Order: sequence, then structure tokens, then C-alpha cells
Amino acid sequence: MEIVKASLKDVTLINELAEQVWELTYKDILSPEQLEYMFGMMYSPTSIKNQLDEKGHQFILIKDDAEIYYGFASYEISARPETTKIHKLYVLPQTQGKGIGRLLLNAIEKEAHANGNNTITLNVNRFNTALHFYNKTGFVKTGTEDIDIGNGYLMEDFILDKEIHL
Repeated sequence: MEIVKASLKDVTLINELAEQVWELTYKDILSPEQLEYMFGMMYSPTSIKNQLDEKGHQFILIKDDAEIYYGFASYEISARPETTKIHKLYVLPQTQGKGIGRLLLNAIEKEAHANGNNTITLNVNRFNTALHFYNKTGFVKTGTEDIDIGNGYLMEDFILDKEIHL
């Protein structure tokens, strides 16, 4: 497996990967209307481009030797002092549990550490099954947050933090 930094040329690929993961991840948690609203807000090509261009989010992709992509992540170095924020970490459902998410997380940890960050933080939906993955990889719950995202919808999240020890 190889992890590569994404650029604007990868916007369509990121959008396509998100389409394969998004509904399966959240269909039992969110209404179909909220699923559609949030996907458009966060994963439309325009939104991904804005995250790369304007917001300074870094995207990474994971692929095999045959150029088959299995997932992606986005993060922001020093979102807070000495803290990297993971905005997204998604692995195709058929490959979950095979260490791909951990490889993406390890790459983010190394990048954060190289930039003088000693903590990684993220928000995760309170009912997302990925909570088990995050707990297993050393994240601890440090709070809860309800974020108004418009159209009467809330993101109801746990805040998870992990200290980096490389």
C-alpha cells in the first residue's frame, strides 16, 4: 500500500470514494435528507476543491500497486496550537478491518509530529461505528459538540483526542 498526497487533480477521485462510503456509514444514523445535504456540503467537487484551496486541508489517498484506491483522509496541521485536526478518514467498506485506516492514521501522526504537533483531535458522530477504531488506536473522548450545519440539521459529535508518541 502507498499513501499519496492529493491535489486538485484528485477532487473527482475523492468525491467518488466518498460516494462509496458515505451512505453506508451514515444510513442508520441520519435521515436520507440529512445524508444528501451533508454530502453536498462536504463532498461535492466544489466543496473538496475549497477545502484544498481555501481552508488549507491536506488530503491523502491510499492505493495499491495496481493503482486501486481504498480510502482517503483529510487533516489540518496546527488547527489549534500543537494540534492537528483530522477532518475526514474513510476506508471503503469492503476493506475495513484490514489495517488501511491505521495506515492513514499513522501517516497523519507522522506529518503532525514532523510539524511540531503533539496531539491529534477529531470529531466523530456519537453513533458512528468508527468509534471502536478510534478507541482501539488510542483516542480518548474529551468532550461532546453539537454543530448547527444549517437546514435544521445538527452534527452530534464526540470530540476525541490522541497524544502522539513517535
